[in-house]
Amino acid sequence: MREEREEDISLEGLTDEQVERRVAAGLTNRCTNDNSKTTKQIIREHACTLFNAINLVLALVVILTGEWYNLSFMCIVIANLVIGVTQELRARKMVERLSILTSGRIRAIRSGQVVEVSDDDIVVDDVIILRHGDQVPADVVVLKGAPLLDESLLTGESEPIPKGPGDVLFSGSNVIAGDVTCRVVRVGDASYASQLGAQARYLKPVNSEIRSSLSMIVELAVIPMIPLGIGLFLRTCFVDQTTLSEAALSTVAAVLGMVPQGLMLLTSSVLAIATVRLAHKNVLIQQVYCVETLARVDTLCLDKTGTITSGQMEVTQVRPVGETSVAELERAFCSVAHGNASDANETASALLGYASERGINPEDVERVIPFSSARKYSGCVCKDGHAYVMGAAQFVIAEQMGELRSELDSFGELERVLVVCEVDGFTPEDAIEGDVRLMGFVALRDEVRPTAAQTMAYFADQGVDLKVISGDDPRTVSGIARSVGIKGADAYVDASTLKTDEDLAAAVKNTCVFGRVTPEQKRSLVRALQADGHTVAMTGDGVNDVLALKEADCSVSMSSGSSAARSVSEVVLVDNDFSHMPEVVAEGRRSINNLERSASLFIVKTLFSAALTFLCIFFPPYPFLPVQMSLFSGAAIGWPSFVLSLEPNKDRISGKFLVNVLRKSLPAAVAIVITLLAVQFLGDNVGMDYAQRSTCALILSSIIGVELLVTISKPLTPLRKALIASVVIMLFGGMLLFPKFLAA
Repeated sequence: MREEREEDISLEGLTDEQVERRVAAGLTNRCTNDNSKTTKQIIREHACTLFNAINLVLALVVILTGEWYNLSFMCIVIANLVIGVTQELRARKMVERLSILTSGRIRAIRSGQVVEVSDDDIVVDDVIILRHGDQVPADVVVLKGAPLLDESLLTGESEPIPKGPGDVLFSGSNVIAGDVTCRVVRVGDASYASQLGAQARYLKPVNSEIRSSLSMIVELAVIPMIPLGIGLFLRTCFVDQTTLSEAALSTVAAVLGMVPQGLMLLTSSVLAIATVRLAHKNVLIQQVYCVETLARVDTLCLDKTGTITSGQMEVTQVRPVGETSVAELERAFCSVAHGNASDANETASALLGYASERGINPEDVERVIPFSSARKYSGCVCKDGHAYVMGAAQFVIAEQMGELRSELDSFGELERVLVVCEVDGFTPEDAIEGDVRLMGFVALRDEVRPTAAQTMAYFADQGVDLKVISGDDPRTVSGIARSVGIKGADAYVDASTLKTDEDLAAAVKNTCVFGRVTPEQKRSLVRALQADGHTVAMTGDGVNDVLALKEADCSVSMSSGSSAARSVSEVVLVDNDFSHMPEVVAEGRRSINNLERSASLFIVKTLFSAALTFLCIFFPPYPFLPVQMSLFSGAAIGWPSFVLSLEPNKDRISGKFLVNVLRKSLPAAVAIVITLLAVQFLGDNVGMDYAQRSTCALILSSIIGVELLVTISKPLTPLRKALIASVVIMLFGGMLLFPKFLAA
């Protein structure tokens, strides 16, 4: 409970004692909810897996035998762990850095003095001063001033909203014009932005077919692994009368073959390499498996601002009237903009940029008439006596609106038209005085990203459906979507007319442009698309997008957006350039297509090891040692898989990952099992000892492995021929150069 009533807080602000009491009561703007994982959580998540547990048990068995050199398989486990942890720590560090860059300091009045404090140090009932360009740090009530607010990060509505004394300004909105003195009413977790973000604070499952397939392979391997391992150990130890150490090593070798160790490492490596490549293109990947998800996306939901448009205004037309020349008109409105440069809103900034590009020198300004949301115009009085006004026609020259209607209607539907007039002067209260003489018109519009049309065309060519979801007027959204070539943009829906989730689900099937969409409706639209069988990616940059971003299969945000949006997104576009999205999709396709091809090599070993272990219980002995399996896995599987995974590959992804892999690997696995069984029977008939059988098994398995590599490498390019040659050298060179190390 507050210790002072609201009316006791004057424009003098809080005293130091009052601030201290609020800090002690926890009434500060510091948010306690944090979506980021701690280092301990990250390490535990990557270390405590079934895959690591299996390998740890096998390592302990090898240690008990004293044959330390057979622990080489643990290098793969450690490397996989290090890559996963390092990648996630790197992503967290980048997000924290972006948060620091976007945080700021606020001017607060305390004990009658203006002081600067950080966003986190603001307390309830603080009196703060906000100016053009400031982001509202907490929920506040206006005490003095008439600012214009941009609430697009909260509502998606880009139209500036005028505010006045008594109005509430929500955290996350931005002051785009005017100074305002206000009192803080809600801070930290209680603020509107935090409350909206809190709805997205739940554990989002990773949507990855590859990850699911790998987990299923490991889980399925465990089912036969335990009985087969125990059976092989008992048979080898008690029936074949081998030593405990020999039986244990033979069992470990068999079990190792059932676990696709190299595939786990290759997957981590390929995805880590993809994230590094994308980082060089200013794309931050926070969740490595989202690279795969983006490659499989068939529906992309995007907000207008930040994706199609840059969020900035641009001058599109300068149209003088009567005897006014273009140069005179430009000099007039640039003088007004220059006079208001210290408090330039988006319109003034666009005009200043226009003047700078064209080298227009404004007149020397003697008096500035600042923009007012009540007057809807700004102006200036120059030292040579000329006075200019610029603003909305219905406020500046209301009496001429009838005769100007056709002229105003001739501008584009997406353009915002301002009139520029010369006046006799201004009253002390900044009202227009005397005659108003129209000089011409200036048209502005949201700046469409120059690469937007090309990016949208790319996704259309790739068969990805585009859904534009915005809080803006649907007609405006439709026009901008149409300007960049989005198919079906003419048919739009005003989401405020959709009352139920069923209405949304019905509309989303046949409509690609939605306006007046609330944050909750954005989430419902994503859910409706997913329920219809689509893989959905969502782009956004505001707090109003957080719920939909968290719900989507893959979420993309801009670094300039809200920290809440960045923290829940798998992908962050560091330079705010949506044109990087085709590069992300292409990188995902390269990674996944190559992984799918390489995975067949690993699954061969898993399949033939499981079958061979079962058969060797009845037809012993098991022909491999752990060190021999390490040579085969590294040279015939790991090395070629890694090289092939780095090749360019932009083919569309089709089919299921596991089905595609099994189609290639199953025939080779069957061939190896039949070949090794033939070695076993031949060994029994001709009296081969274990060393000879083991050598034959390794040689024949290597030959079949090379043949499989040749098959999946077609067409054989010079690089692939060199790769095959290197595999042959590694396999048979290792056998010839290190016979004792590989000996049974």
